Amino acid sequence: MRAPDRPIIVQEVTDPIELAAAQVQDEQFDRNVAWFKEHASEVYTRHRGKFICVAGAELFVADTPETVLSMAKTAHPEDNGRYLRYIPREKVARIYVHPRRVASLR
Repeated sequence: MRAPDRPIIVQEVTDPIELAAAQVQDEQFDRNVAWFKEHASEVYTRHRGKFICVAGAELFVADTPETVLSMAKTAHPEDNGRYLRYIPREKVARIYVHPRRVASLR
């Protein structure tokens, strides 16, 4: 399967206001991920098959990503570093593979 042809645009951001906003967003995201890591075992145990979002170091749970994002944005509109993920219904081993070509050594 081939990805559609779309140009990749790379821009250097030098505006201090945009850079400061990005830094704040990164810090908020890091805090939310840290909260998730501290509570991961409880979250995985209680919320299988659900979407979760951590915003303002608070957990939100719903059946759809749209709903959970709406809940998080309503409660913490100032937090642009929200952490969203789906908790798989079943606890199974997962194998992640990077597709690549393999060359013959013969």
